[in-house]
Amino acid sequence: MARPDKVAAVEEMTDKFRTSNAAVVTAYTGLTVAQLKELRRSLGENAQYRVVKNTLTKIAANEAGITTLDDLFAGSSAVAFVTGDPVEAAKGLRDFAKENPALVIKGGVLDGKALSADEIKKLADLESREVLLAKLAGAMKGKQSQAAALFQALPSKFVRTAEALRVKKEEQGGAGEPAPAEAAE
Repeated sequence: MARPDKVAAVEEMTDKFRTSNAAVVTAYTGLTVAQLKELRRSLGENAQYRVVKNTLTKIAANEAGITTLDDLFAGSSAVAFVTGDPVEAAKGLRDFAKENPALVIKGGVLDGKALSADEIKKLADLESREVLLAKLAGAMKGKQSQAAALFQALPSKFVRTAEALRVKKEEQGGAGEPAPAEAAE
């Protein structure tokens, strides 16, 4: 029979897996309590870093529909539950791991898709969501300006072409077909 405290812990972690955008599993052996506190601060407000029990965490992940993390729960494990920008949390973990080699990124999950440790490091190399959106908006604005200039140029080019054709016809003498007003007389 399961103990109530373990059942509550599994339910809490299951909820965290369901409500998080991403979860990153790490090994933390060799880190001091002060270093773990510093790591938690470096992740920001949109990520929660928790030292976990492997068996309970596997159960919680499976109950949340995530089965791809099972192999990662061996040895000392901790999970960063990310509710905000996953890129920001990945950068925080990567930068902390550079300064503290005892922190090892094992892998994780992003929007239900399994990520390897290398993929999480690549995610950390991306620019933040806000920067990417700003670049996209700038590119779209540039394309709109080009389109506006094109649409503005089309009528004037059409007028110039029509005028050139009229002049050419007059130079050729304009003979041949009478103008509609002349034909009526």
